[in-house]
Amino acid sequence: MKDENWDDLRLFLAVAREGGLVGAAEKTGISGPTIGRRMLALERATGHHLFVRHNKGYSLAPDGEVLLAHVRAMDAQASFIRQWNENGYCLPIVSVACDGWLAMFLARHLTDIWTKDDPFRLCLKATETGVDLIFREAEIALTHQRPAAGNLASRQTVRTGYAAYATPAVAAEPEERWISIGREQASSTADRWISRQPDKWISVWTTTTPTLLELARSGAGRAVLPCLIGDTEPGLVRIGAPIEALSVDLWIAMHDDDRNRPEVRIMIDRLVALFHSQQSLFQGDATPSLAS
Repeated sequence: MKDENWDDLRLFLAVAREGGLVGAAEKTGISGPTIGRRMLALERATGHHLFVRHNKGYSLAPDGEVLLAHVRAMDAQASFIRQWNENGYCLPIVSVACDGWLAMFLARHLTDIWTKDDPFRLCLKATETGVDLIFREAEIALTHQRPAAGNLASRQTVRTGYAAYATPAVAAEPEERWISIGREQASSTADRWISRQPDKWISVWTTTTPTLLELARSGAGRAVLPCLIGDTEPGLVRIGAPIEALSVDLWIAMHDDDRNRPEVRIMIDRLVALFHSQQSLFQGDATPSLAS
């Protein structure tokens, strides 16, 4: 085997631990047939018979037992490297990934989820495309879809509402003009909503959520914003009730192996407490300034 593929060796470790493809697929989120093909390729690359295949699953052949010992040692060393990297300042890191709106909300409520005296550091990842929790691109992901595959745990929290907002002057204009996220950058139903309304005139486009907010505050037009942001902006008024078709649940997702880490558990509990304390704001049940 000229070039050891660590991804294949990690899959080998999952198959050995779970005793077959089904358990390995549940742990990794990779399909059983794909894992099976990669194990065959691994055997051919090493030139060793690694598994005894039977109708109840996979058991290790003698050469597989030898490889397992080596891979376990490699996995332990990889774990030490991850810990060393995370503890560069002797404190672990908790990464929370979410969209730009939630990142803005969390930044405004930072002291509710983290303080300088906490025994961990915080990484707030704003991303519109999501992260891969299986491969630890973050410890926690805030998402509007419940994770469907892989060794992930999730917790449902609050309902998030969206509505139209503008400055009072723009809201009073007889002709509607709108601001929107560009179609190529739109990643959510709320981002795409305006462009899918044939009777809405879009006068300004942008590519990021913070710019969308600033354009609305500058009077560039009406914008669809989450109520948790729009209802707290003093220079904007809400135009009508929250748009029912855009209301979505917010989920907290994490890798099952991480959720009991003390620092991750603390962050999850604080996020849950913050979201529930602001439930009316998230849903749009608060009483903001309204425009007819």
